[in-house]
Amino acid sequence: MATKRDYYEVLGVPKNAQDAELKKAYRKLAMQYHPDKNPGDEEAENKFKEINEAYEVLSDGDKRARYDQFGHAGVDGQAGGGGFGGFGGFGEGGFGDIFDIFFGDGASGMGGARQRGPVRGADMRKDVDLSFEEAAFGIEKDVEVVRAESCPSCQGTGAKEGTTKKRCEKCGGTGQVKTMQRTPLGAFQSVRPCPDCGGEGVIIETPCPECSGQGRVRKRRTIKVKIPAGVDNDSRIRLSGEGETGARGGAQGDLYIFVRVRPHKLFERRENDVYMEMPITFTQAALGAEVQVDTLEGKATLKVPEGVQTHTILRLKGKGIPHLRGNGRGDQLVRVVVATPTKLNQQQKDLLKDFAKGSGEENYRPQDKNGKKNFFERIFDKG
Repeated sequence: MATKRDYYEVLGVPKNAQDAELKKAYRKLAMQYHPDKNPGDEEAENKFKEINEAYEVLSDGDKRARYDQFGHAGVDGQAGGGGFGGFGGFGEGGFGDIFDIFFGDGASGMGGARQRGPVRGADMRKDVDLSFEEAAFGIEKDVEVVRAESCPSCQGTGAKEGTTKKRCEKCGGTGQVKTMQRTPLGAFQSVRPCPDCGGEGVIIETPCPECSGQGRVRKRRTIKVKIPAGVDNDSRIRLSGEGETGARGGAQGDLYIFVRVRPHKLFERRENDVYMEMPITFTQAALGAEVQVDTLEGKATLKVPEGVQTHTILRLKGKGIPHLRGNGRGDQLVRVVVATPTKLNQQQKDLLKDFAKGSGEENYRPQDKNGKKNFFERIFDKG
């Protein structure tokens, strides 16, 4: 399998390229290698697919962040790269999105102008690792994100402070120019992006030096996230308006926090119950006892009934995980395991032998709660 080229190299842009620069580079290359302009050219078709795949990743804030951190491994399987066949990289808009890319955001189908309006910012994703206890009881975490924000110097206009954008005279602010071609079959009108304003409809004569006229800059931010009690693996928390800043005054996207819970050395989660195993001695199992057991909130007393059998599950009410949406908590389930004594001295061995001689088979024939024969009793009956 051929090694994938760096996406920034594919589009011929630097790694700090802003959205408008990415879009401009994509338009130019996509038009150059479009299959309709290169019929039968397999190399051009492959380049066109490569360009589509690179732009799909780099134009998406979340995918771009993962690509910058992990390379192709962070986005493999999420980039379409399929050219026009499956509309890979053009979202759900189908033909509308395609014409937006090639003919500017003012294009609409094959005809006249469409009003250029605000574009909502991209949503973002951030994975957060929690300990077992943090997931159980909730916690406030500081989460660091890198996102596109409105340029503070120009307030998102792209024009240097004290200057303004000017309406493009060539296209009249539509971002498009129309040309008429006469052929033997009649006159045909075509619509193309305005060469003077690049399809924007306005011209910035003095770009903002901080954002290079893009209107947005990438900033690193620390956001406080309140993790509610009871979350589990793959729980999702939505932070409205904490994603990427939209273009042309569009609403800000959302930030989604995905939770990953680290395993615990003692406890296992079973829905809202906490499960654990605890060894007890032969004497504690035979005579019953009160033992100290670990819980999520420290030690608690567990009453072991007389004659308890190994692998019996005992319950500590209300010591489990709080319900995520509602009152109450689960329980803690303690599975007792009777430990057989080892390295007995002679006196201890003699005592156990005397105990065995004085014990009848009935002591080893425990029945279940319904009075039915259990596994041990069935074995004795066979004898």
